[in-house]
Amino acid sequence: MRLRLPEERPTEPPTGYKIAHPVLSQDGTRAGFTGVSLGGALPYGVLADAFCVYGLRHRSPHRRCDCGFHCVHDRAAAEALLCTAEHRAAVLLEVSVLGRYIRFERGFRYARQRVRTATVGPCTCGTVAAGLADAGWGRPGWRALAPSCAGCVRGRTSVSLAAFARLAGDGLRVIAGVQDARQVAGRTATDDLGVPELAAEAALLQARLDWFQTQLARLREPGRGGGPEG
Repeated sequence: MRLRLPEERPTEPPTGYKIAHPVLSQDGTRAGFTGVSLGGALPYGVLADAFCVYGLRHRSPHRRCDCGFHCVHDRAAAEALLCTAEHRAAVLLEVSVLGRYIRFERGFRYARQRVRTATVGPCTCGTVAAGLADAGWGRPGWRALAPSCAGCVRGRTSVSLAAFARLAGDGLRVIAGVQDARQVAGRTATDDLGVPELAAEAALLQARLDWFQTQLARLREPGRGGGPEG
């Protein structure tokens, strides 16, 4: 006799929390996320289906495998993962658990998910992030991004939070930390941009312009081959 797990039939999808690294496609036309543990080599979109990372043909999640998406029930438990050194640049995701799932004491393992909200932490300098910039690593065809303020972007590939939400699509909301959550609550990528989003866009553009002007000035200095001697 085989023990069967109890089945749940919720009236609406359960909510879970997890952390992930935001990523931008090489051509800059798509945005998504990559996990921090099992399956982290395979970026996924806002709406995505899980499959077995071991190449087995069973459906995810399987009771005798650890494949499938993972999340925890408690937001605070997910936020605690951001304290570790290797996860400081990750973002906090609020997800809808879709399709088949297995419930555990601390969370779910499940077949399909929709990322509803991505909360971006501060820049490494401690300033509230104005966008997401090249983190210096990535996956084939994808650049990993990290929170950055306008002053720290310099010449790196970067996108504003609103631009990342538009590229990711499917109604994703991107929030700059807990302090700014009230300012963008209920706003989606297709809504008109407000003052905070426009200010972030302008700050990113200005920071990149300042960096290019600095580089041009250096090239024009005597001895650097950028202008006449004397």
